[in-house]
Amino acid sequence: MMGLALSAGAGLVGALAYGVYEPNAPLFGRAIGRGPRDGRRCYLTFDDGPNPSATEAILDMLSARDVPAAFFLVGEHVRRHPALARRIAEAGHELGNHTQHHVKLHLRGPHRIRAELATAHQTIADATGRAPRVFRAPHGYRNPFVASVVRDLGYRLFGWTFGVWDSDRPGAEEIRRRVRRKLSPGAIILLHDGDGYDPAGDRTQTAAALSGIIEDARTAGYEFRPLAELTA
Repeated sequence: MMGLALSAGAGLVGALAYGVYEPNAPLFGRAIGRGPRDGRRCYLTFDDGPNPSATEAILDMLSARDVPAAFFLVGEHVRRHPALARRIAEAGHELGNHTQHHVKLHLRGPHRIRAELATAHQTIADATGRAPRVFRAPHGYRNPFVASVVRDLGYRLFGWTFGVWDSDRPGAEEIRRRVRRKLSPGAIILLHDGDGYDPAGDRTQTAAALSGIIEDARTAGYEFRPLAELTA
């Protein structure tokens, strides 16, 4: 009996850990982690901005190549750089909520979670004139309280298909190579135009990699699609 109880307990702990740390786990609310696999469509997303070192260059490249993207914005960075946030909105890209202070939500209670999302929501709306409709948790970490706040704010919750650790700054060509190697139909690609903890963090390598990422995907027959089509 003791062995069965220990086994059941270990299984419960494992399930909870999966729900907390896996960005696409359904345990704490359905998270969209991939688009349709039929056809060669993919979705570009950027977290942790806006950031003066990278966001502007990324927006320039997206405009030049006519590529839609989604930006999951940190409210505090929007407060510091409202003109960059407005430029994202004016270009027609998807605005996402990524909390006010980029906190790890699995460690927070319901009041702090609600404050983080609601404050970021208002900060983004005030700066851009558009309210965000989608949410992504920092690091993808969640707990049971996140789902109710996401639901109350009318958001769709997003995870991602793959990231490439561009935040470690491995070099622009390596970032490009990692995306090319992992790209698959319906992929939601996680990149970073900012640093969640440092408003001046360097993300210039990601910006420099973007042209090659777009070129490689299109050469392979992929079409970049707006994230909004996955919320219908």
